[in-house]
Amino acid sequence: MVRRPAAQSGIEFLRAGLTLNHFSRHRHDTYTIAVTEQGVQEFGFRGAVHRSLPGQVVILHPDELHDGRPATPEGFTFRSLYVAPGLVADTLRQLTGRVRTLPFARTPVVSDAHLARRLWHACTGPLAPLEEVDLLRAVCGALLRHAGDAVPASRRTDLSDAAFARAREYLDAHFQHAVDAAALETICGESRYTIAEGFRRRQGTTPHRYLLMRRLDFVRSRLRSGASLAELAAEAGFADQSHMTRHFKAAFGLTPAIHAKLTRDDGRDGTR
Repeated sequence: MVRRPAAQSGIEFLRAGLTLNHFSRHRHDTYTIAVTEQGVQEFGFRGAVHRSLPGQVVILHPDELHDGRPATPEGFTFRSLYVAPGLVADTLRQLTGRVRTLPFARTPVVSDAHLARRLWHACTGPLAPLEEVDLLRAVCGALLRHAGDAVPASRRTDLSDAAFARAREYLDAHFQHAVDAAALETICGESRYTIAEGFRRRQGTTPHRYLLMRRLDFVRSRLRSGASLAELAAEAGFADQSHMTRHFKAAFGLTPAIHAKLTRDDGRDGTR
């Protein structure tokens, strides 16, 4: 069982599995949002027994009693996200511009491929501060969707040309560091969610993704420098080499080591 907090207060991750043991009846003071990895997860909740299959998502409301056990002898594994209800309320308030009650999912087990992917990646490794903003937006949208409410649209308070330019210039200059949302809020004079939405409309991607690609471009440009991959990972601002490799492969389809070999073989910077 591996449990770790995120940089953002009010978010925590858990990756665990059960074979012979089980969770006795308990309750969290947070939203519990978990994706089943392998096996079948069975739990009692709201007076009924529910089962979650691989790829399905479990959504439990704060302060509700539940237990947990494997439904088959093979056991099950899962990745879980815990979000403080106050953080959900604050996020929804900033997204929609109004106070609203907490979303209440109508059923505890849902098939939501997009949310499952976000949970899977969020619980895989270190989560950058700007990535947490994207995760909260996705989680709050999913909570509303499965509560039968409208998914919040941006308030359409767009960034000015000057604010967008300041944000992009700051990310370009600080890509090797852990840029947090508060810094962009100070620079732009807008909320982190307005910045994220406005940046996506203007740049085609989120601030987190833009920052990540600047790091990966830096790594790619330095692969023939003779520096070790571990050194490059640290210099670019990644948590470690495996963190860098995972993102590099997701962006370019090859590991840094294979990319470097092909570059050397070709005598030029590129992939094939």
